[in-house]
Formats: sequence, structure tokens, C-alpha cells
Amino acid sequence: MHGENALEKTNRINVLFDFYGPLLTDKQQTFLKCYFQDDYTLGEIAADFQISRQAVYEHLKRAGQVLEDYEAKLGLADRHSRLQAGIDLLEAQIAGLPAEWREPLSGTVAVLRGAE
Repeated sequence: MHGENALEKTNRINVLFDFYGPLLTDKQQTFLKCYFQDDYTLGEIAADFQISRQAVYEHLKRAGQVLEDYEAKLGLADRHSRLQAGIDLLEAQIAGLPAEWREPLSGTVAVLRGAE
């Protein structure tokens, strides 16, 4: 993978993997980790598992689609992103308040961040 689009895809797969990885098969988890987290090439994965590069590509493609399917049904990654944006906005608004109000509200933000 090359370029900005590749980075976006890698980030997307890693986020989805954080949420739904345990729902994948062991092989899907292994291939995704090797390719997207450990930066193995298709050829390196193929050699390790004694299969063709095309087979590795198909496994990765299928695993990525499974992750996308889970997200389409459950929406956990999107929900997480929206919550983080809301907490970020809350922090920015708290920063504009008088000092005596900031500390307890900042504690509440910390509790919200910890709830994730």
C-alpha cells in the first residue's frame, strides 16, 4: 500500500480491529496484525504461512470486509469517534470558564475519558 489513502486504510483497519478483532478467526487476526501492525509484506506473510501472495491478499480483503460489516451493524468505532469529539469540545469550553469552575469539570472530563 502506498500514499495517503494507504495510511487512512491502515488507520481505519486498526481502529476497527481494536473494537472487533476478537470476533475474527485466529487466522484473520494474525494476518491483519502482520500486515497492518507489523508492516509485513504480502510476500513475507505468504512465505511464513506457505501460501500464495494472492491467498494472503484474499484473506486480508475478507477480514477487512468482516470488520467493516461489524461496524456497519454495530457502529462502535463511529460512536467512539463522536464521543471523543464531544469530550474534546467540552474540554475546550471548560478552558474558557473561570478557574474555580474548571477543576471539578475537568475531573468530570477525566471520568468520561476513563469510561471508554
